[in-house]
This record gives sequence, structure tokens and C-alpha cells, in this order.
Amino acid sequence: MVIVLKSDAIDRALTRIAHEIVEHNPKVETLFLVGVQTRGVFLAERLAKKIKDITRQEVPTAKLDITFHRDDLNIRTELPVPKSTDIESSLDGKHVILVDDVIFHGRSIRAGLDALGDHGRPMTIQLAVLIDRGHRELPIRPDYVGKNVPTSLRENIIVHLTEQDGKDEVLIEKNVEAGN
Repeated sequence: MVIVLKSDAIDRALTRIAHEIVEHNPKVETLFLVGVQTRGVFLAERLAKKIKDITRQEVPTAKLDITFHRDDLNIRTELPVPKSTDIESSLDGKHVILVDDVIFHGRSIRAGLDALGDHGRPMTIQLAVLIDRGHRELPIRPDYVGKNVPTSLRENIIVHLTEQDGKDEVLIEKNVEAGN
């Protein structure tokens, strides 16, 4: 395994993303950060704190479960365990920032877009990711990226966040299932 980002680099990337979000969304009161379960939720909460540090304005956050919006449920050997969605208010007219840890093929984000539709009609939906590893299969592009990490299909990106894993780091590991 190779360390791509350590704790301080993750923090700097999130600080930069927060500044970019504020720059592109000057009416901070219209923002709503929605994290894709699980690590996207923690990143959304961190971004909300950083935006508050920059603007002195609170930005609401929410949790989004995409399990039943995935397009691979019929080909999985085991059904995924759903997590909770916690969006307490309508997204109508809001500028939603969908937050996830890694974007790969784009299928999880497509599922997130479908799931968001169950909670209102946002004015805009923007995408923030900590890591963009490329290999898109769908025409989905993040608006805010912490780090582009070109990978081969024989590699995996592993994100550890303190809230879930006790430490902050991003790793690349060789995927033994993909072959040599």
C-alpha cells in the first residue's frame, strides 16, 4: 500500500474545497451539504465547519443512503445493508453540494442524484469529492476535487477518516482480484 494523502493534506484539500464552494456560491444561506453514506457524511460535516469558519454562517448537512438506488443490486452476490438517510428539510430551491469520498465510475453519484430526487427539487446540485480516481463510465464530473489520483483498474483507493477509522489517510492498494 502507498499513502497518497496524510491527515494534514486531507485537511488542506478540504479547506481548499470549502473556499471554492464559497467562491462559487456567495449566498451561503442557500447551501445544503449532503454526504453520501458513510465517509461522505463525515466529509460534508467537516466542509460545513470550514465554510462556517470562512463565512461565519451555518450550513446544514444531511446523510444520504444510496443503497436502493444502485444499479448493481441484481448482480451482487450479497445485498448491501442500507444505512440511514437523514434529510430533515426539503431541498427545494437549495444549492446542494453532494459530497463523497471517492469518485470512480460515477455510478454511486448517479445513485445519489436519483436518491436526492426523493427529497425535493434543488436549484442546483454540485459534486465535491476528496479523491477523483478517473475511469468514468457515466458523464459525471465533480465540481470540487481534493486530489486527482490516476489509478489503474488493478488498484483500489482506500479512504480512512478519523470518525470511522480512527485516523485520516488515503491509500492506494493493489487489487488482487483484478489479476496480476
